[in-house]
Order: sequence, then structure tokens, then C-alpha cells
Amino acid sequence: MRLLERMRKEWFMIGIVLAIAGAKLEPSIGVNGGPLMPEITVSYIAVATIFFNSGLSLNPEELTSALVHIKLHLFIQIFTLAFFPAAIWLFLQLLSITPINEWLLKGLQTVGCMPPPVSSAVILTKAVGGNEAAAIFNSAFGSFLGIVVTPLLLLLFLHSSSSVPFTSIFSQLFMTVVVPLIIGQIVRRYIKDWLERKKPPFGAVSSSVLLTIIYTTFCDTFSNPNIDLDTFSLILILFIICSIQLSFMLLTFIFSTSSQTLRP
Repeated sequence: MRLLERMRKEWFMIGIVLAIAGAKLEPSIGVNGGPLMPEITVSYIAVATIFFNSGLSLNPEELTSALVHIKLHLFIQIFTLAFFPAAIWLFLQLLSITPINEWLLKGLQTVGCMPPPVSSAVILTKAVGGNEAAAIFNSAFGSFLGIVVTPLLLLLFLHSSSSVPFTSIFSQLFMTVVVPLIIGQIVRRYIKDWLERKKPPFGAVSSSVLLTIIYTTFCDTFSNPNIDLDTFSLILILFIICSIQLSFMLLTFIFSTSSQTLRP
């Protein structure tokens, strides 16, 4: 009985494992151009659903309050788009003398230069009872900043450049993040009493959508025939990623709880 209760409580983590396992067993279902058509269902519909869901669940006062929390926004954007990429670069200089696959290290640096994840940042913040409104603003604002900042960071750290379709990326972010959020807020005004009475499972809905995104992402990964990694590099890189994640989570926790700078 306790096991069932534990599984029910940790259903999202179990879902992640099952999504990855399912992608490994049959990646053709969720690849781009496959039956699920993730280039449409995930890139547009899934992300839009998450932010429409957030628009429905949040009070307008929460969003307004989050917008004026300037110190928090500055901290998140500087930490994500400046401090973190630089710290990863320094760390990878040490790892470059190890036998780890060079392309794995370049992949780590590339990921380190990316803006905050749009969907998972909001869902995971909501799941742990954090400031969802602030997460929405910073994931959206960071994504817009990343259109310009990320290519510059990649040029600085990896000395690689590429053409960036600014217009299409900007329009996609606007249509899948900003517009659904606004529509959700408008709809909320008309069904507010019903929402407060029924209390729909917004968190579970968004988490389920995120599992779909995870599944299709790993389908693309496992269907790539060019992946050729030795076991040592793969295990070591997983350990490094977990260590980096835990270290920076601890760092931000210590900073945010011991400093007055992030308080409004």
C-alpha cells in the first residue's frame, strides 16, 4: 500500500523513466515526421497548452507582481546567460585533458549557453510550489534574449557561428508563449468562479504535456544513427551533468536564502 502511495506521489518521475524507455523501444513514433508529428504537436500545440494552462491558473495580480520584481529577473538572466556559461567554460577546460569525447564537451558548452527552458521551467517551478508567475516571465523573457545572446556566447566560447532565423524564432515564441498566456487570462475572467470551485488539476495537465515533450525529444535522440559514444564517456557525462545540476542548485539556494538582494 505504501508502495502504491509512493508511486502515485512520484508519478511524474516514473513517467519520465517510462517516456525515455518508450522512446528507446520505438523511437520512430515520436521523431520529426513520424505519426505524432512533434514538429507541430510539440513545438506549437504542447507549449501553447502549457502557457494557456498557466494563464488559466494564475491570478492577474500574481503576474503583475512578478513583472515588477526587477532584482529577481536580473539575477536569473545574469546567472543563466552570463555566469553559468562562463562557469561551464572554465569547468570544461579542466575536462578537456580527460579522454571524454570532445563532442560531448562541446555539447555541454552549447547547452550551457542556452536560455531558460520555456516549458519545463514553468512546470517544475509550479510542481515544487515556487513562484510560477516569475518563472513564466523569466522563461519567456530569457528565450527572447537568447535569440541574440546565445549565438554570441557560442561564438565566444566555441568560435562557431551560424545564421539565426530571428523572425521565425521570435514569432514562434510569441505565438506559443505570450498569446496563449493572454488568452488563458482572458478566459479566466469569465470562468473564474468555476475554476475556484472545481480546482482543475492544472499541474498534472502541464506535467503530462511535458512528458510528451520528453518522449519526442528522446525519440529524436535514439533515432539518430550518427551517435557513437563509448560507455565510459556516456556514464561520466551523466555523472558530470548531475553534479553540475546539484552544485548550481545548491549555489542558488544559498545565495537566495542568505541575501536580501532578491527580495522585493
